[in-house]
Amino acid sequence: MQTTAAVARMPKGDFSIEEVTIDAPRAGEVRVRIAGVGLCHTDLIFRDQFAPYPLPAVLGHEGAGVIEALGDGVEGLAVGDRVVLGFSSCGQCARCAEHLPSYCRDFPPMNYAGMRLEDGSKAYVANGEAISSHFFGQSSFAAQAIVRARNVVKVEDADAPLDILGPLGCGLQTGAGGVMRSLACPAGSSIAIVGGGPVGLAAVMGAKVQGCSTIVLVEPVAARRELARELGATHVVDPTAGDVTEALRALIPDGFDFAFDTSGRVDAIQAALGALTSRGMIGLVGVPPSAEDGITINIAAMITYGQRVVGIMEGDSDPQTFIPQLIALHRDGRFPFDRLVRTFPLAQINEAIAAQARGDCVKVVLIP
Repeated sequence: MQTTAAVARMPKGDFSIEEVTIDAPRAGEVRVRIAGVGLCHTDLIFRDQFAPYPLPAVLGHEGAGVIEALGDGVEGLAVGDRVVLGFSSCGQCARCAEHLPSYCRDFPPMNYAGMRLEDGSKAYVANGEAISSHFFGQSSFAAQAIVRARNVVKVEDADAPLDILGPLGCGLQTGAGGVMRSLACPAGSSIAIVGGGPVGLAAVMGAKVQGCSTIVLVEPVAARRELARELGATHVVDPTAGDVTEALRALIPDGFDFAFDTSGRVDAIQAALGALTSRGMIGLVGVPPSAEDGITINIAAMITYGQRVVGIMEGDSDPQTFIPQLIALHRDGRFPFDRLVRTFPLAQINEAIAAQARGDCVKVVLIP
């Protein structure tokens, strides 16, 4: 069948809106009619070859929609099910058995290969040319997507706003899960969150859910600092106004229990490290500007104060349980992520990328 997709054809180039042929779902797959798909920084860094990905490609990994067709052997799902699309994992390795599928042994090939691993085939074709698919097991910058059934999370709440739920499958679960699951911040603890994009603001909301007593957002854009206050931040810091470590230490002289970096900037991570208390922990989720970037740690100080640095993937989320939890929190008014969202037609993806880069909006959701 024919569908419409946004195709990435060259690094740092515009996406092109094209009519493509999409496969029928094969064994273990479903076809989903996309109601909305989030635009994530990760889509752009793979387009731009921060990590190799075969172009041309249909990217997109924060989709939500309705199942239209089932491949052989798919159980527990039905045509007509409303679903959020998460990432791919094998379901069989040690980490998957621990309900930590984002650390799956096969995560890189299953999410970054751009093809079916069984035979190297791709789900999209344009004018006889195979187009890379299965990005994060879904490639949802399209009106229809072929998705591995294990990616799919059913939405049981009939009133949940399906068109904007897709970002729960990556960016929002990364921010909220980083605080609620990876760091597991206890009630009454303190946290400094660096970066006020969708991941950082999701972390602010997650910290409020956890009952953190001091929630600080470090963010240069004034409108985002104000939004963070409305979402639960107790304090905000403008990193352009002076030394960030000093500003954080002025709030809590003994240091913060937790820090959470969404920026990927070495200077920002070092500043947050300098504001940790004894036994403090910092979680890192921000992709750095360069794959070679690294931070410097004073080994003696790290030992003396027992401080911890942890890398976090997808908020340590088990999507089958955590995404429904976030939907329930949203229903109860405790995770109002809709306040971050601005929708654009999929056909305006390039305009949406520019608007997000300018800071005109926090989280773009594309509507096919």
